[in-house]
Amino acid sequence: MDLSQYAELFLAESREHLSACNQLLLEWERNPAAAEPVGGLFRAVHTIKGMAATMGYGRVADLAHRMENLLDHLRRSGHAPSEDIIQLLFRATDALEKAVGLAVAGREREADLAVLAEIDQATVQTKPAPQPSALARHFVSSPESESLPAAPAASVSSASLGSSRLINVMIRPEAPLKGGRAMLVVRKLQGLGTVHRVQPPPAAFESDDFDGRFVVELDTAAAATDIEAAVRSVGDVERVSTGGGTDESQVSPADSAAAGGGGGGRGRHIRVDLRRLDTLMDLIGELVTERGRLNELAARWLGKDPEIDDVAIHVSRLASDLQNEIIQARMTPVWQVFDRFPRLVRDVARQLGKQVAFRVEGKEIELDRQILDELGDPLMHLLRNAVDHGIESPAERKRHKKNPEGEIVLAAVRERSSVAISISDDGRGIDRAQILEKARREGIVGPHVESLSDDQLLRVLARPGFSTAESVTAVSGRGVGIDVAMTRIRALGGSIEIRTEPGKGTAFVLRLPVTLAIVRALIAAVGHERYALPLTYVAETVEFGTTPLTTMDGKDAIVLRDRVIPLVDLRKLLGTNGGAPAPPPRRPVIVLEMGERRAGVVVDGMLSQQEIVVKGFDAPQGTLPVFSGATIMGDGVPALILDAAGLV
Repeated sequence: MDLSQYAELFLAESREHLSACNQLLLEWERNPAAAEPVGGLFRAVHTIKGMAATMGYGRVADLAHRMENLLDHLRRSGHAPSEDIIQLLFRATDALEKAVGLAVAGREREADLAVLAEIDQATVQTKPAPQPSALARHFVSSPESESLPAAPAASVSSASLGSSRLINVMIRPEAPLKGGRAMLVVRKLQGLGTVHRVQPPPAAFESDDFDGRFVVELDTAAAATDIEAAVRSVGDVERVSTGGGTDESQVSPADSAAAGGGGGGRGRHIRVDLRRLDTLMDLIGELVTERGRLNELAARWLGKDPEIDDVAIHVSRLASDLQNEIIQARMTPVWQVFDRFPRLVRDVARQLGKQVAFRVEGKEIELDRQILDELGDPLMHLLRNAVDHGIESPAERKRHKKNPEGEIVLAAVRERSSVAISISDDGRGIDRAQILEKARREGIVGPHVESLSDDQLLRVLARPGFSTAESVTAVSGRGVGIDVAMTRIRALGGSIEIRTEPGKGTAFVLRLPVTLAIVRALIAAVGHERYALPLTYVAETVEFGTTPLTTMDGKDAIVLRDRVIPLVDLRKLLGTNGGAPAPPPRRPVIVLEMGERRAGVVVDGMLSQQEIVVKGFDAPQGTLPVFSGATIMGDGVPALILDAAGLV
């Protein structure tokens, strides 16, 4: 059996355990007297060691083993760790994470294990009073060992002469890589004698239904204790028994499956390669397009053949149900990205000599995996900026009668059909006068501009190369952070807002669609063309001319419920050619809303609401930045998708 097929699974499992290590270290650093963090760390590192040994990643297993030794000493000593030990464990966790990645990439020898010497030195210094080893305690006093029946004397004596015996093994139900561990057990037993039979056969180890129970027929002269030690050395072995053919040992695959699928309640979650979900999403996208064509064809036969209409309705319903299920399968809680940031904030604050309390809210909110994967970089830049530019030094905070420890909150909340993610701090806020002065010097705004609104402030800060830092540091100062964040969020069909108050802090709010691939849109007509506007950002529609008109910053606007809303006439903006029909006398206005911002888009008509499949759109150079993608309509003609953030 080729263990390399488990590499991606090993990587995913290891990342989860490494993320847990970082969380536990942060908790231990905050409360050094707590006993729970060191126990959790020991278990996580032990699991990584076992998985790495199963995969044959020796250097990873060795590093994890040395960390495990240090953690075991700390656990048994009962003393609070020193700050140097905590820092060492953080560095060791980073080294382990890099080693895991290199091992999976086939470059394990490149792993930098310089931290091993420090770990070994710390292990010697923290060694508690002598006591039985962990291995001795396991075999002498563990419940598994006590519950094992003693091998009959006759069996042991016959083994010394060389005999065929049945080895019954059960891998722990919660153990990862059960198939890999089972294969490693078989290899260990092959080193003790001749393996005649394995039940179920090794090919079954790769099945999702394999529950970790199997029997090996072994011809060996080794003692039962040696066999048991060899099997248990693999790790995560729940039970091993050696005999000459007892009823317990002779477990058929059917019995094994029945035992695993009984009242114990096997897990109902499996890991699926994300590429398969992407393929399914592409296929359902094509199905949605064809569903639109089918509905158009059925509409032509309306009243002529009711069976065609019934089939079209049924197929449309099935396609919608299938689409919803696939979208739900792609939804992922945001904690899978958020959990990496407490460590980031802690490291940056420590580097800058600042005290920062970091809080995360709304971890359970879900987003499409594709969007979530793209969120890491924008959030990282905004958090680094919050620590560097937002939070003041402890001395400065004391002068302003603030708590020396600043606070940064990363929160996610669901808003209708979108998700809002905010990064807020209680720091110094942004000095608008300073930003305005620098923007004037660099020619970003005209000399007549006297103040910056929130929207203008964000546009200035998002200019490539614009920075308020006086010098470039390892943390910030190059003027790329907000630019990167805004570009990435806009590409995802979202928007960024900023709110800041001097002396009280700053908040960035990112608004994102829940999913990207298929969205419900309002189809509008302008001249001969059709355009799609995602309904996520459509607040309402009104008729042009039925509401009071005014001007705002020299542009047309309407007054809607005592609020002035600027207008964007798509005919004028897109330069519709003279060959287009004249606009109708009464034109609809689509009111878009993104957070606190609103704008009215004037179109020639509204055609329909429908679900559209979003396709990537590489706009030619010089194209107005108001398009976020394209879609294929039911008649096979493409239509451009308008970017609400570019219009508001």
